[in-house]
Parts: sequence; structure tokens; C-alpha cells
Amino acid sequence: MSIFDRYAPFIQDHIYQNGWESLRGVQVAAGEVIFDTDENLLLAASTASGKTEAAFFPILTVLNEQMPKSIGAIYIAPLKALINDQFERLNDLCREADIPVWHWHGDVSQSHKSKMISKPRGILQITPESLEAMLMHRHGDIARLFGDLRFVVIDEVHSLLRGDRGGQTICLIERLCALAGADPRRIGLSATLGEPEAAGELLSRGTGRRTVIPRIESSGMRWRLSMEHFFVDDESKVNMPALQDESDPLKGADGAYRYIFDKTRGKKSLVFVNSREECEGVTTSLRSLCEYNGEPDRFLIHHGNLSASFRESAEEIMKDEDRYLSTVTTSTLELGIDIGKLERAFQLNAPATVSSFLQRMGRTGRRGQPQEMHFVIREEKPEARAMLPQTVPWQLLQAIALIELYLKKRWVEPPIRGRLPYSLLYHQTMSVLASSGELRPAALAATVLKLSPFERVSKEDYLCLLRHLLATGQLHKTEEGGLIVGLNGERQVNSFKFYAVFKDNEEYTVRCQSQELGTVVQPPPAGEKLAIAGKVWLVEEIDHKKRSVYVTEVKGKVPAFFGLCPGDIHTEVLLMIKQVLASGEEYPYLGKSAAERLRQARQSAKGSGMTETPLMHLGGDMWCLLPWLGTYSFLALERFIKLKCASLGISGFESSRPYFMIFKMKASREEFFEALKLEAAKELDPMELIYQNELPLFDKYDEFLPPELVKKGFACSVLDIQGMKKRINEW
Repeated sequence: MSIFDRYAPFIQDHIYQNGWESLRGVQVAAGEVIFDTDENLLLAASTASGKTEAAFFPILTVLNEQMPKSIGAIYIAPLKALINDQFERLNDLCREADIPVWHWHGDVSQSHKSKMISKPRGILQITPESLEAMLMHRHGDIARLFGDLRFVVIDEVHSLLRGDRGGQTICLIERLCALAGADPRRIGLSATLGEPEAAGELLSRGTGRRTVIPRIESSGMRWRLSMEHFFVDDESKVNMPALQDESDPLKGADGAYRYIFDKTRGKKSLVFVNSREECEGVTTSLRSLCEYNGEPDRFLIHHGNLSASFRESAEEIMKDEDRYLSTVTTSTLELGIDIGKLERAFQLNAPATVSSFLQRMGRTGRRGQPQEMHFVIREEKPEARAMLPQTVPWQLLQAIALIELYLKKRWVEPPIRGRLPYSLLYHQTMSVLASSGELRPAALAATVLKLSPFERVSKEDYLCLLRHLLATGQLHKTEEGGLIVGLNGERQVNSFKFYAVFKDNEEYTVRCQSQELGTVVQPPPAGEKLAIAGKVWLVEEIDHKKRSVYVTEVKGKVPAFFGLCPGDIHTEVLLMIKQVLASGEEYPYLGKSAAERLRQARQSAKGSGMTETPLMHLGGDMWCLLPWLGTYSFLALERFIKLKCASLGISGFESSRPYFMIFKMKASREEFFEALKLEAAKELDPMELIYQNELPLFDKYDEFLPPELVKKGFACSVLDIQGMKKRINEW
């Protein structure tokens, strides 16, 4: 029988109704694994290849043939928007077969959740954070809700493989299965995986099953790519009068914004930026251009600090086929949500990863059209007296490098392995105790340490953690010798923010009368302005107890602040930047200004020799080191030079991570490299790269850890000492 013949009749009808003439390769491959084996499955296929349907068509068939006595499949996704989108699509498909589909996250009504709790059947779609909350607060219901669980589907699995959120997801699945007595198969979906075998290994942890990764032939990519470069405030490219007044709403609406404004006219587009602050500023500038040109506002905004109503409104409007609007967004619209026939994507400056570039471009190109992305690189004009490395257009080079890495090598960032996730260890310890109640120390250790993300954590380290948590009131020891959550611990586990393991800031809700606009971090004082929801507001009052900011709308333009997120740039990206600088290759997607800026950069690089030697003499006792290392190898090298190479007499150390370091040094080039190689040849304890009296709080719950574990986690999991030593030995 063909895979189509094995599908349930209601799925066959769905395929006929949609006019599909044949199944795609990914759908055949998924069907063969799910129907014919008992293994886990990793579907790594291009964006818009039909991965979700490929997984759910056979899953729904299996559930339909023998209806589970509980929830039969869990679908875990990293974004609420993705769950909302898939909920609508799956609901339409499952309605005829009477297989209920439930979605569960912070914006879903309690009545909807109560219906699922009372009659658990079908499919549950949920975020990791909501699954955490469910395990904590419905501990006694887990066996009834999931006792006959057959499948766990993890969408956009690549987004969960490079940090604590992925480890949390695996912990939650393992804890749920242990409580429910279930043994579901795991299915991962992703369009942008580096090292699929490593991802498959992580997906299978603790299951006793292997992961099948079918080789799926792609139909060939069609890309429309362009990249243009603009200097900030370069009004020679802007058909507008000179702007002198700082309060003028068009101040800063330079050539880059005019370019995006013109290119989005009459097109349904996404404009990706790399931070929430930038998202607000760009939206304000583009809306000001609409007003200046006498056009109706055609720009929406979407980022994680906006209220659910704003986000969902933008999603619904973008799905309307007859409205040609554009949305300025962060990574919140980067992943698989289908918002209709998108024609163009724009990227303002370079993202940090190849994965993000591919995901963002992959939002376009649906319905048989080519994927289309326009990079817009915006650079401050170098000052006349700036030193050479500060005049290099790093964002332009990084954007080219991301594209070339994929075009030439099909390279995407691999999973991060071998970490010591102590912050997550604290979180899961508190979560297990909050859900289970009192546990003996040995039972708690057995429950937590058997979770696969903690395979490298020693019993000694865990005992150190428990002693510290008892001493600080996070845990309390009962008279019977059991452990429970202490008074200080209750402040953490009773907060809704506890469910997430990614860092957040103390946020204030911004309100205009009865309307909730979103949240900000560290609001300006009353009388000052702030930007949110694409508009400018005057702060009237701040209620610090309720963490609320009351505002009224005004004209103008101000920067928006939400806190910064560090970029995780891989060494391969830096090496490709070096290659782009050193070569004479022309890139057909570069616009005239971008090509000229690249030519200037190459000319400077050739004249200075910056791609031939990592250490450049800038004059006098000033030196510049270009190590061509990714973020965490670069960070390790910084510390290594400062702490282990004191004999060089280095001072005035400044770095622009991960591109270059500038410092003063009396030693010669030869003495510099000799000192580094001599030290690198010695045994190096990672703890030696921690500064004196430093407590490097890097992950969300590090503040609750004993200092020795904070330092060990940073030194052994964040600093890439191996990558640093490899580069020194190459010198």
C-alpha cells in the first residue's frame, strides 16, 4: 500500500479537497517511519515543505485507528503565535474525525483549559513554559491526562538545541513520561538544522530508541536576494528637506528607512530587526514617513513585549490576502507561523546566525513563489580619526558571510553539547519539589539527576547546590529529614515568571486609559517620552508597586528600551568574514552602495594586512588583534590575554566582541605570540579565567546558585577554551 492509501479516510478527503496531486517527499518519508517502525523521527526539510502535515497525517491516522484513553499526542512549540496558527490548521483537519485539538498557553482562556482537563483526548499544543506550569500545579492529574500518550512532536526543534530552554523541554518530557507511565515516540521538525545527527541524538535522549533522519531530496531553491548599504543620516539618498529640529518625527528617517518604505509599498512584507528597541524605533520612523507623504499608515509591529491583543491583531491582519501591509518584527515572526502570501522579507543589519537568516527568508516563498529577502545594512559614518578596525563595515561583512556559508557549504549552526546547566538544575530542582511536595534528599537527587540534560552533573555538585539552597532559605528541611520549598524559594516558584528558563527583566505594563499597550523595562520618569506599539507616548504616572506606567499619545520620536540580548556568533561566521575580505569575489546580490562599501573595506584590509596577520600595529604602542573567533572563544581569549599573559604589559584593553581587540603593549609582535603559545601549551584549569572577586551571572537562575557552581558553569560551559587554544596553536 502507498502512504496515501494508509492515511485515514478524513485525511485522504482533506488532500483531495486541497487539490494535491501527489504527496511530497517529506510526507512519504515521515509516513514510512511512523507507520513501519517504532523509532523516533527527525524531519529536517526546507521551509514550507509540509513538515507539520507530514508528521500529523500518520499520527492522526494512528490515533484514529485506536483512540487513546488520554491525550494521544503533545505538540510543543517555542512561540504562542506558532501554536495559535497550528491550532486553527489542525482543528479544521480533525473536526470531521472527532479528534479534539487543544491549545494551552498564557493567552488561552481558562474555560478552554478546563474542558481539556475534564475530558482529555486528542492533541495538546503547548509551549515549554505552560507544560512546566502544568507539571507543577496539576501533578496529580498527569497520569490521567497523559497515561496513553503516543507521540511528542517538537516543532522548530533547532530553536531548542542551543540553550537552557531546550534542556528544559527534554526535562519536562522525561518527567511527564515518568509520572504518566507513558513511552511516547518523539518527532522533531526543523528547516534549519546544523549536524542533524547530533540533533537526533539529543532528541532520543532517555528514550531507548534511535532517531531516524530520512534523507529528503529538495526540489531546488529559488532565491531573490539583494543587499544595500546606507550610512546613518545620509540624506543624499532621501528626497526630503534637511532636518534640523531634534523633535521632528522624521529625524533619523535616513536612506535606509526610505529604501524600506519604498520597497514595501504595495507588497505584503516582513521587516526583521534584531532587538525590541530597534523594532519600536524603525516602526515609528516608517509610520512618520507615511504621515510625511500623506499616505495611510501601512506598518504593523510585532515583538515579545507587546500585549497579546497587539500581537494577535497583527497576525490576523497579515493573513488577510487583500491587505498589502508590512510588519516590523523581531524573531517572534521568524518561526513557522503561516501569515499568508508574503511577498518580501527585509533584514535590517545582519542577524547573528545562519539559522535566523534562513528562517526569516523562509517566511516568504509560499505558494510556489521564490523566497525573497532584501538586506538593509545601516552603518554610522566612521569618524575621521577612527582607527582601522573601527572603520570596517562589520554588519555588511557578517550579512554576506551568513549567505555565503549556506550557499557554498550548506552550513548551519550545530547544537551546543556538553554544557553544565546549573541554572537549569536549580530550576528543575525547585519545580520537582513544588509539584511533588516533600522528598528525601536521596529521592530528590535520583529524580533530578536522572534527567538527561544533567548527565555531566556530579553528585558532589548537586550536594553543594542543596546545601546552599538550604542555607539561603530556598529549601527547608523538615523534622522528618525531608526537603520542601522554603520561604525564599516560594517567592520564586509562585511567580508566573518561574516557568521560563530564559532571562527576562523586571517589566512594567504600559497603559493608556483602559488599553494595555505592552511592557517596558526601566521606564523613564514621569514627564519623559517612551516608544511602544509603534507610537510615542508621554509618561504621566508610574505605579512601582503595581509595575504600571500610565501614558498618553504624543507626536515625536524617541528611542525605546527593553534590555539587550547578546548575540551568539559562531567561529565559522568570523572565518567567512575573513574570507570575504581577503577575496576579490563579486556577489551578484550586492547593490551599488554595498558593493562600493565592500570594495573600500577590501582595499583597507589589503593595505593593512589585516587578513594576513591577526595582530596589527596601529602606531606607537597601540595594537589590534583580530582572532576571527566566535563569541565565546573570543570571550575566553580576552580573559586568557588579561589573566595569563601579564608578562606582555598590556593596558588600555578594549574589545568589540567578537570582531577585534585594541590594547597598548610594549612587547613586539613576536614576543606577543610567543607568550600566548607558551601559556596555551600549559594545562589550563578553566577556573583560572575567572577574574578575582568576579561572580559571572550569565543564566537566569545563577543568582540562586552557590558561587563555586556559578564560576564553574561559566568557565566550563560558556567560555570556549578549546576553540581559543586551537586558534592560538594555529598562530
